[in-house]
Amino acid sequence: MTSRPTAARIRVLIALSRPAVALLFTLYAALGLAQAGHAEDRLLLAECLVPVMAFLLCSVCVNDLSDQAIDRVNLPGDRSRPLVTAAAGSRDLVVMAVVSAAVALGAAFVLGPRPGLLILAALAVSAGYSLRPVRLADRGAVAALVLPACYVALPYLLALTATRTALQARDLLMLLGLYTGFIGRILLKDFRDVRGDTLFGKRTFLVRHGRRATCLFSACCWTVGSCVILAATPRPTLVLGCSYALCLAAALVILRALAGEVGHRREEALIAGAAAIGRGMLILQLAHLAMDQAGWGALARSTGVGALLVLVLAQTISVVRHGPATDLTIAALQTETTPSPDGHGRPKADRPAARA
Repeated sequence: MTSRPTAARIRVLIALSRPAVALLFTLYAALGLAQAGHAEDRLLLAECLVPVMAFLLCSVCVNDLSDQAIDRVNLPGDRSRPLVTAAAGSRDLVVMAVVSAAVALGAAFVLGPRPGLLILAALAVSAGYSLRPVRLADRGAVAALVLPACYVALPYLLALTATRTALQARDLLMLLGLYTGFIGRILLKDFRDVRGDTLFGKRTFLVRHGRRATCLFSACCWTVGSCVILAATPRPTLVLGCSYALCLAAALVILRALAGEVGHRREEALIAGAAAIGRGMLILQLAHLAMDQAGWGALARSTGVGALLVLVLAQTISVVRHGPATDLTIAALQTETTPSPDGHGRPKADRPAARA
């Protein structure tokens, strides 16, 4: 990428970092620290995020290289895929993958031998997920089980092993709940990619079993994961339990709607709404653990969780109604830059606004 301007390189790195995925990694790492009793240790969280984010960048580069042909069908013109838009070349991504893998390993071993070995194992799993001859991404249900191991288990366990010499039963129960819940969420990603996956013989759960079975299995995972997380939560309040129940109910309503035949825009909005609910439940859990470790009373914790619940549900309703924020931004830009008869960037008065 030496011939590219600095601004272009930064845009490529931001695209490859997958901000939504980076946020998930951050939440799972923070939950790992909170589970270990270090919810307020921001410096340690930053130290854990260095190898985690470097691992994410390496994995994305390897996956984009291996899925380039499929992405050209599923995501034409998508700025989050620099290979598809020609914002970066294959050589650029190979260099970034190698450098980020080295950074991930080095930063993890600085935290200790256990985090280092964990990153090493995760890099091997990530390579097996994307690269042949293993190529787990093409193996349907296996891919849905393996990918959450990198998304959930890696940041969560790395944060735990950086602070504890041994895992406790409650730690593993929490991991099981987070992992199961995320399986239900990651299955929904395949709706976006179903056309290219079918064309290239990628046997995802959705391709093999259809949308109704996928939504039903996702609903089961959401339900089981939520119950297990609550069971593993120390000193849960009634408000936390009710908040989880409301979020779960909202997720199930979204999945029921998604199981029917809906248009592409509606499908995209529903999946984005499910993602918002999933992130919100993680934030509720993290807030409860942090407030509990800070010594907040039950009433104060309940008030804080209740306020966060209102925000989560409000965001979810907005996303389900209007679609992802990225779509709204793109639609607005298209409207603003549509040329008018006088040559300016204003739309014609009788031209319908771009659909959000």
